[in-house]
Amino acid sequence: MPQTTAITEAITTLKDAEIRFNVTRNESEEFFTEWFTELPEITESEKASLDVLRRRYLYHRGEGDLLEGTVMLLVVSPLLALAGFYDPPFKIQAEASVELVLNDGEEILRGRIDVLVLQNQFWVLVLESKKTTLSAWSAIPQALAYLMANHHPNKPVFAMVTNGDDVLFIKLTQNPTPQYDLSRVFALFTSNRELYAILQILKRITHAIAL
Repeated sequence: MPQTTAITEAITTLKDAEIRFNVTRNESEEFFTEWFTELPEITESEKASLDVLRRRYLYHRGEGDLLEGTVMLLVVSPLLALAGFYDPPFKIQAEASVELVLNDGEEILRGRIDVLVLQNQFWVLVLESKKTTLSAWSAIPQALAYLMANHHPNKPVFAMVTNGDDVLFIKLTQNPTPQYDLSRVFALFTSNRELYAILQILKRITHAIAL
């Protein structure tokens, strides 16, 4: 009888994820180009929408830590809409279940993801409500576990991790061997330009996974 464990319990550190899934970080600038090269331009109208988004977020964030659902409403959903993820050919699947079978079937890891976009190629993770004060880096091990569970191992997959304050992007490939890399952390508190860059990267990812 295989042992079933929650992903959040089994994978708590980056070392856990790298050992369990035999995945290594590839820091070559040629591996994860989607977050800094060939970024599409954004319009003045999109910039104005992002300015409003940031102003609203800072207003509500000023009252204290925000609930996960509030971060989703104020930051994630508007960004996905502006990037085109709510339009064809993309499909949104919320609270999707994932399962990983390890050690020749002896162990099963299970979990749920907040938002799944287009054939398991783009994932969005929002940290729990009481973790808005934690760095988005704390969600990387869990994000790697979800990315390893995708059903298209021959295609690159991406994730966006956010706690509202910070946004981080991840890319993972599985062939010939599992490899991942990270973008820099984008901070909404810093300036409007941080949000502009985030939207550019999201648009770049839509092009990468819609091919």
